[in-house]
Amino acid sequence: MSNEGNNSFSVGSKSFTAVAINTASKAGEWVQSKLGDFNSLNTKYSSHDLVTEVDKGAEKMIRNLIQTHFPHHSILGEEGVEPGPAASVQALKDVSDAEYLWIVDPLDGTTNFVHGFPFFSVSIALAYKGEVIVGVVYNPIHNELFVAEKGKGAYLRGKRMQVSKESKLIDSLVATGLPADREGALPVNLRGLNALSPKVRNIRVAGSAALHMAYVAAGRLSGFWEIGLNSWDMAAGALLIKESGGSITDTEGNPYTLNVRNVLASNGLIHDQLQHELTMASAISIEN
Repeated sequence: MSNEGNNSFSVGSKSFTAVAINTASKAGEWVQSKLGDFNSLNTKYSSHDLVTEVDKGAEKMIRNLIQTHFPHHSILGEEGVEPGPAASVQALKDVSDAEYLWIVDPLDGTTNFVHGFPFFSVSIALAYKGEVIVGVVYNPIHNELFVAEKGKGAYLRGKRMQVSKESKLIDSLVATGLPADREGALPVNLRGLNALSPKVRNIRVAGSAALHMAYVAAGRLSGFWEIGLNSWDMAAGALLIKESGGSITDTEGNPYTLNVRNVLASNGLIHDQLQHELTMASAISIEN
């Protein structure tokens, strides 16, 4: 693997964002080059969540690039974790003491990728002592790289992003997901979908939580919620939203942390309204 670019990065805080951008770009280009090449499909967790050789190859590339620059940093990636919620919780717990933790989803929107539906992304975040300080979400199909650094704003194509201005649900375009967990998360999300559909302008289910969150940050969506996500789906997107002026909590309204699995993100203006409607519909957690 090429190590080009090593000389342009000084090892230190200023290089973190550059490494994240470089890594996401390279992995995204590689993922895109594999579109339509499904030689060895196998199934993960359910038929809704297909995993391909592309997931594993992209994550290996990302790990190698990060460890070239920061060999002592920890990395949490989807591919090293067994399917299912319990394993995801445990995987995060296992690295919770890491000072610097990279949180990686090499291909968010695997099912879209498998079907050639052009909405998927590479998500890379860096947390320092449990707080996300760098977040990058890259959509190679549209060549859109969303990047945020704590305290410095969020950017797309060199322009600072801002969340949308809708203050009423009826004017809002919101997104959610249809989780692979058909017994637990899916019925809860469907309750939320059912309750919110008549009360918002419309709802989108586009199949990549990381891109949904990036779109909230960019003002393309007014809000997003989903039950039963993993830390690697959300870590980068959470910082994008914070740095764009939006709100990010769990579905009960508690502050976002890496441990959140049920997420609610918005432009801030409709946050309480969304949270209220989801609560009334018993759509905020699998336990409901």
